Parts: sequence; structure tokens; C-alpha cells
Amino acid sequence: MVVPESAPALVILLPGEAATAALAQRLAPALLDGGVVFLRGELGAGKTTFARALLRALGVGERVKSPTYSLLERYLVNGRDAFHLDLYRIADAGELEWLGLDELDAPGTLVLVEWPERGRGALPSPDLEVALEHDDAGRRAYLTPVSERGRRWMTILAGVVVR
Repeated sequence: MVVPESAPALVILLPGEAATAALAQRLAPALLDGGVVFLRGELGAGKTTFARALLRALGVGERVKSPTYSLLERYLVNGRDAFHLDLYRIADAGELEWLGLDELDAPGTLVLVEWPERGRGALPSPDLEVALEHDDAGRRAYLTPVSERGRRWMTILAGVVVR
């Protein structure tokens, strides 16, 4: 498990898939104005479950597909673009050129990236890193804000000021 270099602002035990979805649903309202979330964790840690629940909570009514094979899925959230990327199958960030990633930086765009380390240098900087790891029968989530926007999200999520 790769926990972000800086100390996580919030560590949450997630006893099951429903708890992972509930965390995403709780965070969703803060993301209505866009931003970038990196999702880290081993295979089966819950990254796609988290992304799927977050997109559904934001109002995506269509089927939220895993971008494991397509690499990128695009949705409309509140009249704005939302992108869900899964870079597991990428060997080098240079392979991402043909995806048109320049759109990811547009104001108001929401970007969720699984396996962001594989796209290093080709992705916008994250506002929040969510690292998920296996923990006995459930999961553990480490949420680390990386930008001022991420710190505001954490304030909303935790209900307290996060430094």
C-alpha cells in the first residue's frame, strides 16, 4: 500500500463496501465544482467502488462503467465534465497522449484517477489523495488534501478545520 508522503488528515475504517460507498457519498457534495482526486491502493482495495459511488452521488444516472479497458470514461455532472481514469494498464505516461488529457484541466472539471502513479507527469495535480487498503474484513481509507481546495473538501467531509 502506498500511503501519501504527507501525513493523512483523516483515516477512516470502512467495514465493507457499503461504508466505502457512504464515504464517497459524503464527499460528493464538496466536489460539485470540480477538482482532481487521486485514488490509490492495491487491486481490489475499493478504488472503483469509491469512484462509482461518488459519481452516482453526484447525479450520474447512466451506468458508471469501470474504465479498466477503455482507460477513461466521461460523464456529465451538474452540466460539467467528469472523467474517471483507470491507468492500471498503462506502462508509461507517454501512452496517455492520445486520450486528450488537456481537457482534464478545464475549470469545473472533476477528475478521478485510479493508479495515478502510472500517469505521472501527464496528469493535473491532485487536490485530494484517497488511499485505500485492506484491513481485516474491510478497508481503511487515508484521505490527504494536497491543495487548498482539498483542504476545503476535508473541512466539509470531517466537519472540522483540517490543517
